[in-house]
Amino acid sequence: MRSQHEQWVRPAGLNPEEAADRLLRDLRSNRSGLTDTEADRRLLQYGPNVLRKRGGRQWPGQLMRQFTHPLALLLWLAAGLLLLVGSHVVAGAVLLIIVLNAALSFIQEVQAGRAVEALAKYLPQRAEVDRDGTVREIDASQLVPGDIVVLEEGDRIAADIRLLAGAVEVDMSALTGESVPTLRSAAMVEVNVPLLSAHDLVFSGTHCTGGQARGIVFATGMTTEIGRIAALSERVAPEPSPLERQVRRVAWLIAAASVLLVLAFIPLATLAAHLTLINSLVFASGLLAGMVPEGLLPVITLALAVAVRGLARRGALVKRLSAVETLGSTDVVCTDKTGTLTQNRMTPTAVWTLAGRLDLDIDTVTDAASTSSPLYRSLGRIAAQCNNSRLDDRSGPTGDPTEIAVLTTARRFGADIDAAHREAHRRWQFHFDPELKMMSTIDEREDGTLVVHAKGAPEALLPRCTGVLDTDAHVVPLDDEHRDLVADAVNAFAAEGLRVLALAQRELPAQRRPPHRRADAEHDLCLTGLIAMLDPPRPGVADAVASCRTAGIRIIVITGDHPLTAAAIAESVGITGPDPTVVTGEQFDRLGESDLAALIRDRPEIIFARATPEAKLHIAEALRADGHVVAMTGDGVNDAPALHRADIGVAMGRSGTDVAREAATMVLTDDDFSSIVAAVRAGRRIYDNVRKFIIYIFAHATPETVPFLVFALSGGAIPLPLTILQILAFDVGSETLPALALSREPAEPGIMTRPPRPRNEGVIRRSMLIRAWLFLGLIVTILQLAGFFYVLHTAGWRPGMPTGPGTPLHHAYTQATTMAFLGMIAGQIGTVFAVRTQYASLRSVGVFSNRYLLGAIAAEIALAAVFVYTRPLQVLLGTSALPVRDLALLLPFPIIVWGADELRRYLNRRRITAGARSRPEGAAEWPESGRHFAPPTRSG
Repeated sequence: MRSQHEQWVRPAGLNPEEAADRLLRDLRSNRSGLTDTEADRRLLQYGPNVLRKRGGRQWPGQLMRQFTHPLALLLWLAAGLLLLVGSHVVAGAVLLIIVLNAALSFIQEVQAGRAVEALAKYLPQRAEVDRDGTVREIDASQLVPGDIVVLEEGDRIAADIRLLAGAVEVDMSALTGESVPTLRSAAMVEVNVPLLSAHDLVFSGTHCTGGQARGIVFATGMTTEIGRIAALSERVAPEPSPLERQVRRVAWLIAAASVLLVLAFIPLATLAAHLTLINSLVFASGLLAGMVPEGLLPVITLALAVAVRGLARRGALVKRLSAVETLGSTDVVCTDKTGTLTQNRMTPTAVWTLAGRLDLDIDTVTDAASTSSPLYRSLGRIAAQCNNSRLDDRSGPTGDPTEIAVLTTARRFGADIDAAHREAHRRWQFHFDPELKMMSTIDEREDGTLVVHAKGAPEALLPRCTGVLDTDAHVVPLDDEHRDLVADAVNAFAAEGLRVLALAQRELPAQRRPPHRRADAEHDLCLTGLIAMLDPPRPGVADAVASCRTAGIRIIVITGDHPLTAAAIAESVGITGPDPTVVTGEQFDRLGESDLAALIRDRPEIIFARATPEAKLHIAEALRADGHVVAMTGDGVNDAPALHRADIGVAMGRSGTDVAREAATMVLTDDDFSSIVAAVRAGRRIYDNVRKFIIYIFAHATPETVPFLVFALSGGAIPLPLTILQILAFDVGSETLPALALSREPAEPGIMTRPPRPRNEGVIRRSMLIRAWLFLGLIVTILQLAGFFYVLHTAGWRPGMPTGPGTPLHHAYTQATTMAFLGMIAGQIGTVFAVRTQYASLRSVGVFSNRYLLGAIAAEIALAAVFVYTRPLQVLLGTSALPVRDLALLLPFPIIVWGADELRRYLNRRRITAGARSRPEGAAEWPESGRHFAPPTRSG
């Protein structure tokens, strides 16, 4: 039985038109496309246009990684020691903790992965199809055999397609491994060649890098070439983020320190404190359990996943978790102008010819009589023919915003803008080239003559012109005087912040084959005129730019637009002052690597105008080489290398091509620059929250380990203030919920007034450990032991008196350990409020602003009551009910811990303020970075 390809694709011995007609007949379709009813029927018949996932289940490996993490290995060691000395109940509890912690980490990892995968629904692959006589965008999964598809530069081809009209360049590397684009044309039908070599076919999974064409779908889903050869069956293992790598290194550091502490503790306990070897091993196990921050990994994963979901709601789709923390250290944003800083809603405002400037009204031309002249009719004809947009579509205008504006101008000058008429008379197209900054078409007039119609940047098109239309639409030589007039008009438009396009034409010799090379067509052109368009800045961009400047983030504009236009827009939104450094494409080409690096370093306000995609790549490399963390925006096919090279590649969701979106790390669904700033703010917030959580977790290592040291160093004269099971209940039960809630902590005031953190700064710093272990942890330890000794002393205990089972003081001892246990929980509540801010006062963020934390604390108190007042857990954990007077002593514990840290932060702020007075105006030093920062100044 023949495959779909053999049945539908290879009709032999026919010319291109006959081959296309036969394929249309076989697929029961026509050149105007399917109806919606027929498309729905075929979707049921052939199924969605998707590839089935391959590869085995991955969750067993993910789960096993949780059991072999260095922190889990510490607990395995503790459980082994407990089994060795016969403490089977406690060992079983440790093993249960290992399982619970692994399950929690695994669930968070899976949920985080699903959060990223769920973003795919925000970025479905789109396809432009002709259905019911209307060209529209649909989800690519809805394509069916027989659909007529429109392909344009930047599209990711979503099905196997036979071209019916036009020509495109296609990157076939997904199928063939060859990265050099190949030409595919409807006019090049071949027989007896392999399918992948057929020049009239394009295939699913490849990318259109240039040109425009229409074609008919003949295979979808798993029947495509890429589905048949299972090219997408491989799955690349996700790379851990820098933050995750840092945390893993810290985990190994904790593991090493814990083992060394245990090895030192055992001889100390046996020789100096005269404990038995068995008791020494039991207490060594307790030390290991106390040193392990069980919730470290799941909370970090949760924090990143929450940030990804939040950014998605804001319009910034982050494609991997690792990008969130990188955003927080971004210190340079390289942004395009059109569509990012501006609205990408081009409105034609004026035209210029040798007859002078003609301002255009929103609905009508200012001087309607003048538009009937041959000069304006010629201008309108070029604008209509050298165009790929549509105004008469049922769903509204479709196409590139600039081309829509040009076509609107053509309609105002009375030109025929019907897309079918345009395509019927088009003989060839040279697609827009970002390097050349122009496009052209070869069109046939009604009298049969062929004409080259061209449009592009004035400085790109003008050198290819030798003539110009005068006021009577007669061709006159384009001399120096005329060139100066054109240059003055371009500069005048650009100084107003308008985008300018030049239009030109050339009649081709009769009875000669139309040229298929650009160089043969785009020369000796006749300039007709200029069209000026307004693309106003986006609302909110000026505020976002101001936030960037305050946050120490530098903005560099890299645009293909005119230098004066770029400078006008940059000044209007506050990126630069009135006199920025503007580097044109020609000037950039003359710069060496060292010159470029010095220029970027020495000129804080710089604009790269008429820049090529290759220039974007060089700028990103220069900035990264200088130690900057770079976010780069882009939307075109040729922007992909720069998006890959930048630390954060940012693609446009609306105007961007499929190629750019796949290359990027983050996609803006609204194409709004403000979303980049929101993402940077979220990155900083989540990094701060991770650090808050680490301080919170590490702070309780001190009150968990010191009681064992007190017992050992006293030689048993002081009974053990905590049991191993109480520590495990604390770590997994009461500590976890507040830790998870810290990942939802709102941004601290002033988060966008701090300088970006250095690229090489670790997530854990010495000041954090001092705050956790020697300040917060020490305060909680003092309060905990004070409560423990108070209960024992009240019961008449003196050092050395027995407190074991059956002794008169045993009940008092269990109440004392309960007091120590609850004292640690009370101190923990104070700690969690203290770590909510690193610099500011708690009042500035609001005591009740994190409702998740308030709920977690309520649940923690309820859980503590269960531990203390339910009989089975009393037996298991060694707790006893406390009288009301003892419980009342716990009430000030959280206030003492929080108040001490609040005072410390207040003194730090005073020190910073006093130091700022002695530094230059505008500089500040932040305690977490220890660096000086001065906002960038305007250049003259």
